[in-house]
Amino acid sequence: MSRQDVIRQGVALSDRYDLSKGTVLLNGTQALVRLMLMQAARDRAAGLNTAGYCTGYRGSPLGAVDQTMMKAAKVLEAAQVRFEPGLNEDLAATAIWGSQQAELRGEGRHDGVFGLWYGKGPGVDRTGDVMRHANMAGSSRFGGVIMAMGDDHTGESSTVLHQSDWAMVDAYMPVVSPAGVQEVLDYGLYAWALSRFSGLWVGLKTMKDTVEATAVVDGNPHRLQFVLPDFTLPPGGLNIRLGDTPVAQEARMIDHKRFAAEAFSHANKMDKRIWGRPGAKIGFVAAGKNWLDLTHALSLLGIDAAEAERLGLSTYKVGQTFPLDMKGFHDWAEGLEVIVVVEEKRKLIEVQVKEAIFDDRRGRRVLGWHHDRTKEELFPTRYALDPVLIAEKIGGILIEEGRGIDSVKAGLARISEVRRADNARDLAARLPYFCSGCPHNSSTKVPEGSRAYAGIGCHYMVQWMDRSTTGFTHMGGEGANWIGEAPFSTRGHVFQNLGDGTYNHSGVQAIRAALAAGTNITYKILYNDAVAMTGGQHNEGDLKPDRIARELLAMGVKTVALVHDPKEGLDLARFPSGIRTHTRDELMQVQERLAGEKGVSAIIYVQTCAAEKRRRRKKGAFADPDRRVFINTDVCEGCGDCGKQSNCVSIVPVETELGRKRGIDQSSCNKDFSCLNGFCPSFVTLEGAKPRKAPGKAVEFGNLPQPVLPA
Repeated sequence: MSRQDVIRQGVALSDRYDLSKGTVLLNGTQALVRLMLMQAARDRAAGLNTAGYCTGYRGSPLGAVDQTMMKAAKVLEAAQVRFEPGLNEDLAATAIWGSQQAELRGEGRHDGVFGLWYGKGPGVDRTGDVMRHANMAGSSRFGGVIMAMGDDHTGESSTVLHQSDWAMVDAYMPVVSPAGVQEVLDYGLYAWALSRFSGLWVGLKTMKDTVEATAVVDGNPHRLQFVLPDFTLPPGGLNIRLGDTPVAQEARMIDHKRFAAEAFSHANKMDKRIWGRPGAKIGFVAAGKNWLDLTHALSLLGIDAAEAERLGLSTYKVGQTFPLDMKGFHDWAEGLEVIVVVEEKRKLIEVQVKEAIFDDRRGRRVLGWHHDRTKEELFPTRYALDPVLIAEKIGGILIEEGRGIDSVKAGLARISEVRRADNARDLAARLPYFCSGCPHNSSTKVPEGSRAYAGIGCHYMVQWMDRSTTGFTHMGGEGANWIGEAPFSTRGHVFQNLGDGTYNHSGVQAIRAALAAGTNITYKILYNDAVAMTGGQHNEGDLKPDRIARELLAMGVKTVALVHDPKEGLDLARFPSGIRTHTRDELMQVQERLAGEKGVSAIIYVQTCAAEKRRRRKKGAFADPDRRVFINTDVCEGCGDCGKQSNCVSIVPVETELGRKRGIDQSSCNKDFSCLNGFCPSFVTLEGAKPRKAPGKAVEFGNLPQPVLPA
């Protein structure tokens, strides 16, 4: 589509939240915003005066939810949807719990409040207590709650490889698993309808494969109509109520709510036969991201819908992974001899499938984690699955079952050829590192002989740098591990790095615990004015370093030192009396002094995140020094002291006829200038200099063909 075509059709970026536009382009995070608007519109059309409430805590793959919600503030407010970023995950979930009580006491301004909580897997874990209490209490009749759980199955941006499904199951919460952006919308609307009917909170599984994807979707809020099942409700219904008791809540949960969720799934056909007809002999089951993997794997084996039917194969797409619609499953599985469950991580669908057919005495075989006969591992619980691995396993099963057609064998041969070690490209493995000019390049240094612990945040990466920093805890536990280690260690003192975002989230409690235990520890509170890992957001409550200083003193920390970058013009008058102030070149001396003190001490290291500086400078919101540093390669001897002093990735190798020298990549330099601390005469500082940019080269694509759109 050309630019002129886009203009003619009236396509605009604002369409993503315009409910009058049916077909829109969205990514998964934007879909959560539109989802709130769609539910509000559905309620208005049904004659309900409801409001929406969204809160949670950022974390990949849901790291941009807060920013995206804030950008849509006006349209959300117009739809009576309130967004409020949470201080941490469990307090945010408690706020959602409160939203379900708004009309209980006759003081509500609305018929109900539909809630959306968001958080990554570790945040789901820490919220377990709230989840159990709130889900037992129930959701509002015209409210309902979705918990969007951001799972990182491969640990690409997390300290653990996490799967939240079972945390939801443990709290008796239904789970829906979308396979794409469209289903984030569809399953989200379903989840609120289910929550209202069953009184349950509902988990919406999100992963990078759905959240970080972009797709053209049907965003019509009234496209789906949900059916109420023929289900007998107990006296008083299933929703939240006043004067409830734990015993009554448990009985209602076990005797009614779970079955209500299963009945609702069946009535609304959340699980569907996609390929094949009744009478098929081999069935494949998958949900969410693994459904996409399965369909891709079948295509690698040359199997489409027609070929599947010819081979006696059937596929079953599960939308609600817990509780599984047993009636729908039995209807689909009738006549099957082999059922293959394609599922990564700890098996949720597989155990329910085995439970469903455990005693039917028909000898149906279930293959999933392991092969039922050979006992070999098929679909591992560790790491993640991919279409190639799935194709290999499925191909082997089809050959075993006498369905090894030519296309299957050819597909397996192609995969085997690609997997050959001598046929693979060498790919360099590269660890992530601090940005150029990152404050952590300076702040995470420790005196010789000292030891430090890392924590959650960008400074976690210091563990693979030469900084005598090993070990970490979960978010908010920083330093509490030393309470248990110190009595049994020959070491008398440690440093603990603690980001300002983590301090605000829950880390302040760890400091209180250290004070109560009387451990010898120095907290280095790394205040960089941004939650850098998720997009540079400010801390909730606009926490400033001077307030942190007052809090620490009030808690009983005897020595609090301030270390700052003088180039940033920090207002020292805002800080309380009784703390010493130092510039960052004095950090080592400050640490050496505090390491010798008994009890809990703290250093507040104030320097703005380098990536955030760059963003703000582009907006004219941060001072941009009119000078640049260069290295004269004729003088440079390649000793590397500049890199040792600055730990900066903008210092790059320059190969010359006299050997390897050093240079500065001006495109990535963030003007921290700590490289000037190196003992070297090759550095040249220029004021008013503008780096020359290499001329761009035009790329000629030719005439691109128009895509053939489905009818």
